[in-house]
Parts: sequence; structure tokens; C-alpha cells
Amino acid sequence: MSEAKRVVLEASQVLTCWTEGEPRSQVAIPGAGVIERGAVAIFEGCVDAVGSQDEIRSRYPTAERIDLSNKILTPGIVDSHTHAVFGRWRLDEYELRCAGSSYAEIAAGGGGINASVLDLRERSEDELVELTRPRLKSMLQHGTTTAEVKSGYGLTLEDELKMLRVIHRIAAEGWIDLIPTFLGAHAIPPEYRGHRSDYVDVLIGEMIPAVAESGLATFCDVFMEPGVFTPDEARRVLEAALRYGLVPKLHADEFESSGGAELAVELGAASADHLGAVSDAGIAALGNATTVATLLPGTLMFLGRRNYAPARRLIDAGARVALATDFNPGSSPAVNMQVIMSLACSQMGMSPGEAFVGATSNGAAALRLAAGRGTLAPGAPADIAAFDVPDFRLVPYLYGTNHCVGVWKRGNRVY
Repeated sequence: MSEAKRVVLEASQVLTCWTEGEPRSQVAIPGAGVIERGAVAIFEGCVDAVGSQDEIRSRYPTAERIDLSNKILTPGIVDSHTHAVFGRWRLDEYELRCAGSSYAEIAAGGGGINASVLDLRERSEDELVELTRPRLKSMLQHGTTTAEVKSGYGLTLEDELKMLRVIHRIAAEGWIDLIPTFLGAHAIPPEYRGHRSDYVDVLIGEMIPAVAESGLATFCDVFMEPGVFTPDEARRVLEAALRYGLVPKLHADEFESSGGAELAVELGAASADHLGAVSDAGIAALGNATTVATLLPGTLMFLGRRNYAPARRLIDAGARVALATDFNPGSSPAVNMQVIMSLACSQMGMSPGEAFVGATSNGAAALRLAAGRGTLAPGAPADIAAFDVPDFRLVPYLYGTNHCVGVWKRGNRVY
């Protein structure tokens, strides 16, 4: 190995978000793996070593060093739940919500998800690429190096495949990793109003087989909530997805408890997401499962909800808790995971260390990403974010701003 090809980043703190022998640890120290006056050595796109500055300097005396004094280094953020492909912002709904209209009232009046569906169907694939790329660039500039992106604003086979192709085209550019999820079960489209069972049949008999054959999606998700998809419908859709090799995910127990967490665990879903109204039984199920509890506090804040997901209870029960933005035009137009971490700490009882783990290694677990993604463990991809604070706790503490000043993707600086 040539020493000249190694780069060493030195910072006031390094968070590895990984502890050898304790991959599920969620406590701030050592779970976040805080190294004071730490350094990360990068070689051929991977983390070669991590440790104290003295240790890494001694090990690699001739490597190029980049001084990031008074800054921290963390794994690149993994945002494991987004809806980044869409057309217009839904500003009219925002104004209605500010005046007191509820999410359900707006949807019943023709707004909500179906408003984005009708808009997206009119847009070309190329136009959607041009609209989506700057949103994802903004995510990157806030420290996100990997993001799950869902379809779900097409709700026809042609338009769902169009959305999934948009995700693949941007991912191919290489500056961010995008994990595609098929969300044809996002809403009952307007043309099937009054004939919902026919749409479920189309999902199972036509859309899932075609999406699986295309190879454009890794996961299949369902929005299971009163007024959207029922538990029986969600089960049928996800069991069909399993038959075709798509991994289940589930929008679960967002506004009302309906057994979503329990169903996700039963089906071996990668994650159960939202959980603002998860039941005691759901908490117990997640505490004994590999299914990750993905919490989206930005959505509940933006919708004016007063009760947040019980992060503390989930963690204490043994659940692996991830955080995500739920970035979308209707209920969470947020790309900044630093603010999501602030909400997790102030509204859900998570510690700053737990929040960072939730935004990195646990986000990777919610997407079943291996090879150390979401950590700074040796051998992991060198996806790294630098924040302009001397102590990691300042990132959620000094909320509402972007502290990110540098991002490396597979060892290459992309911001």
C-alpha cells in the first residue's frame, strides 16, 4: 500500500457510532464511540483505521493530513425514510393547516397524497430528475450520504416505474447512495375511489410482479392507517412482495394504533416507520425483533401533533431505533437531519449520542445495509460528515442551522 494515497482526517471529536462487540448499543458513550482528539484514516474509499490523533499519526507518519480542529467527524448520515421524488410543493395545504385544517380534512378535500399524484403524473421523467437532484444535493450538504427514496406519487404501474427510474438515474451519478422503495400502496388513487379492492388487486397482480421484474426496487412499503390501507390489505400486499423478493417495510401506527408494529415484526419487515401511536404490544414486539423502529419526529412537529413516538420506551424495551426526515411535500418538507436529531432529544427523550446512532448506523440497519455502513468502523465505506462544532452534543443543541461543513463519499470530498 502506498502511504501517499492515504488521507487522515483529524478532528476535535470522532464519533464512530459503532462499538466492537456491541453493534446494538445506543448509549452515548461508548455507543456513539466518541474519540476525543480523534482521527480517521482513509484508503481506497474505505475507513482504514480510526483512533486518537497520536495513534493514527504514529501508524501512518507520511499520510496526507487534513486538520479539522474544533470540528467533529461522524459517519455520513443515513436518512432511511424519504419521498424525495415529487413535483410541486403543497403550499396551499400548508396555509390551510396553519388555519386549523387537519391532515384528514385536507385529504378528504382532494389534497394530500393524491394532490401530488395528479401533479406527478403530468411530469416527464427528465423533469422529475431535474426537480429531485437539487433536493438531494441539499440533503448531502446537511451531511446525508445515503437516503432511502420511495415511489408512491404515481399509483399507476407506468408512473411508479417512472419514479423508480428517477431514483436510479440520480444514484448512478455517484455522489449519494439512494435505496429505492416501491410504495404503490401509498393511497387509493382517485380513479379507484369506491373500488379500493380493485386497486389492491392491481397492486398484487400487476404492479408488484412488474416492479420486481424490473429490478428497480429493494423494498415494498405500505401506508397502513385508518382511512388509507387496512391491516388485511397491508398483509396481502406485503405477503405478495415477499413472494416476489421485495423486502417489506411499513408505515405503521402513525396517528392511530392499528397493529402496524406487530404486523411488521410478524412479516420480518426491515422497519416499522412513524410509530407515533404504537401500542404497548407493538413496543414489546419491536423490542424482541430485528425490525428497526424508524421514528419521524419532523412529521409530527410539522402537522402540529402533540404526541411523539415513545423513543425512550422503545429503546428501553430493546428496540433498535432509527431516525429519518420523512422528506415530502405535504407533511415534512425537511432535508436537515440535524433538526430531526434535535426533535428526538427535546421531544422524545433520546440522548445526543442515541440520536447520532439513530441517524447513522441504525438508519443503515433499517435499510439492511451491511459492510459497516453508517459507522466509522475499519473497512466501512469512507462516508464521512464534518460538523463545525467542537462537541457532538452541540449539533442537536444549536438547532435550526446547518453545522455541516464537509462531506466525503467513499473517501472523495463531495461537499
